Amino acid sequence: MKTGKERQAKLHVLQVAAVLLILLFVLAVYIIYLQSIAADDLAHHPLNQRSAQTEAAIQRGTLLDAKGRVLAQSFAPGQRSYPMGAAMAPVTGYVGERIGSAGMEAQANQDLLGRTESLTRLGPIAQLFEADRGNDVKLTIDADVQQAAYDAFDGRRGAVVVLDAATGAVLAMVSCPSYHPETVESDWDRLRQEEAGPLLNRALYGMYPPGSTIKPLIADIALEQGVTDENEVFDCNGKLDVGGGQTIRESHGEVHGRVHLSEAIAESCNVTFGALAMRLGGKKLNDGFTRFGFSREIKGDFTGTAAHLPDFTNLSQGDLAQIGIGQSTLLVSPMEMALLAAAFANHGVVMEPYLIASVVTPGGVTVREGQPKRWFEATTPERARIIDGYMEQVVQKGTGTVARVSGVRVTGKTGTAENAQGEDHAWFIGSAKVGGRTVAFAIIVENSGGGGIEAAPIARKIILSME
Repeated sequence: MKTGKERQAKLHVLQVAAVLLILLFVLAVYIIYLQSIAADDLAHHPLNQRSAQTEAAIQRGTLLDAKGRVLAQSFAPGQRSYPMGAAMAPVTGYVGERIGSAGMEAQANQDLLGRTESLTRLGPIAQLFEADRGNDVKLTIDADVQQAAYDAFDGRRGAVVVLDAATGAVLAMVSCPSYHPETVESDWDRLRQEEAGPLLNRALYGMYPPGSTIKPLIADIALEQGVTDENEVFDCNGKLDVGGGQTIRESHGEVHGRVHLSEAIAESCNVTFGALAMRLGGKKLNDGFTRFGFSREIKGDFTGTAAHLPDFTNLSQGDLAQIGIGQSTLLVSPMEMALLAAAFANHGVVMEPYLIASVVTPGGVTVREGQPKRWFEATTPERARIIDGYMEQVVQKGTGTVARVSGVRVTGKTGTAENAQGEDHAWFIGSAKVGGRTVAFAIIVENSGGGGIEAAPIARKIILSME
């Protein structure tokens, strides 16, 4: 017969065994988690030294523009050159042992290393199947357009996005000031401390009040909601009473008189669009901004942040009027404004923006190709045609005449956005039928003044580079 001590000892053994079984179960669950759910994140984590050591032995593939011109290349593992330097840095990004990677060097990293997602999960075994050289990645970027846009800034701060409106292909993505990808690692500490923010890709992550470039969107919402029509005549006496003793005034004290909606767009009439925003109210404005994708994040070949939209349910009449002219707490990125311009140029349809045209192995086999994807319908073809026509008048006889190019149909909308931190920002968005396609663009020049004077000339230079 077992004594009390024996029974107690047996109980302790069973308890220890139970604890060990539980620990083994937890370990098994954790291993399954690491091998499945967390595998991708761990494989791509910048602090993963195993991945870093493996990558260092592979000669990265070449980044090419749409015409096959070299944007980034390696002559040996660990040696990377960027022929277009700072002009192309917002697109190519950089790769460094100490600083990680950015831009397409990060987004297309697995392609440039010649890896597949299934290989990255095999750990050290993957080295048996990896090539010594990665794949080449051809981008949608046009190096000529990129260089022309970069040169046009001439040392000023700002950004440019140029899209093929019909496909979503990104033709140019410029951010100024910039940096040289070949020396970014050695310059890292200095670049991070520079007030101008050269490491920030303003085209995707710069957030600005849109100013009057938002007025085509307000016009579309107003027509869609039936609060106005093309025949209404607005009486602009130079100021709009928004209540509470506050007024919105026209730029430089202008008085536009009696104008239709088309003329209000062409002359960028604050009174008209402030009044329309107040008629619409917060809910209808919110619905309109949502319809045009301003609450959507861009995901795919690259990422972009959604706009900062105000709380439309809690806006005063004055705030509503300010939204109508692109001010208040509304903040947008140049990429979002290029997509807005593309919506009107592409019959109301917004295509998903993309950068990778194709991925090709060292042996010349195409692994995959980028395909145009319909993202969402922002407006009807009929309203897109109407607003597109209004924007053409901006360039023909309104505030954007500097963007005119002989023999090319150009549309546009200028904007001068008030900036609480300094001088006004200059905007210009629009489209052009050039080189056999319709391109849409957005340009912002920080702290520079009027959009028609500072940003519209850059649009003209971009268009001329594509003829």
